Amino acid sequence: MAVIALVAAKGSPGVTTSALACALTWHRRLVLVEADPAGGSILAGYLGGALDGPRGIGELAVGELRDGNLETAFWSQLVDLDAPKRERLLLPGVVDPAQAGSVIPLWQRFADFFTALDRGDPGYDVLVDCGRLHVPGTPWPILRAASVVLLVSGARLPDLSGTKAMARAIGSDFAEHRVPPGTLRLLVVGDGHSDGEISRALGLAVIGRMPRDPRTAEVLSLGGTVRAGRPLMRAAGALEVPVGSLLDRRRARLAWPVAQGVPDAV
Repeated sequence: MAVIALVAAKGSPGVTTSALACALTWHRRLVLVEADPAGGSILAGYLGGALDGPRGIGELAVGELRDGNLETAFWSQLVDLDAPKRERLLLPGVVDPAQAGSVIPLWQRFADFFTALDRGDPGYDVLVDCGRLHVPGTPWPILRAASVVLLVSGARLPDLSGTKAMARAIGSDFAEHRVPPGTLRLLVVGDGHSDGEISRALGLAVIGRMPRDPRTAEVLSLGGTVRAGRPLMRAAGALEVPVGSLLDRRRARLAWPVAQGVPDAV
């Protein structure tokens, strides 16, 4: 189990749509967290606002600041996206800009909590929509704690220009905070340059590509029936394989020095 974060450069499309498509198609037991400080959209859009009361990361943050009850309150703030199985859960994002003031000081607390969810019974992966990088309140502690960070980018030249700068910024921050090498990968959205061209230009491996699928993107944004055979959903489901393989390789590298008795290995 792991924390998998998605983040985009300014102007890059598809972070929330990609995260939701993955949450609805992956076979892993997971919690999808909307951690975009600019606000969440799944509750009002895909879910149509149809809940029995206020729920989400904003409510959780207010309760944590007041009572320090994150461990007990967390599960009551989730929405079951595939009820009643409780295998695909959603922690909605902030709905009122005023809530961001309560959430932002708790990013490190949330990061620590999310990384521990694999030790539960049952354990959960945590898929985190971090929104766009370098907006006020970016959840850097969650990005640094993630086992895999997917930097979402369009495939055309204007998109790649902004993504390159963001990749450098993330790389510098990760090096400063000793995040293991290989954590950051590119998730490309739409047509344009090939994966090989993008990888060479940005110096990062492309882990997958999400097609332009306006019909499915509209359903994921505004609600409706999700069709598993649509291109976007097929691509999201297929992304679980390389992400899972990357996680397995990361675990193997981290476990090997321990088994050999070598301390402090990267």
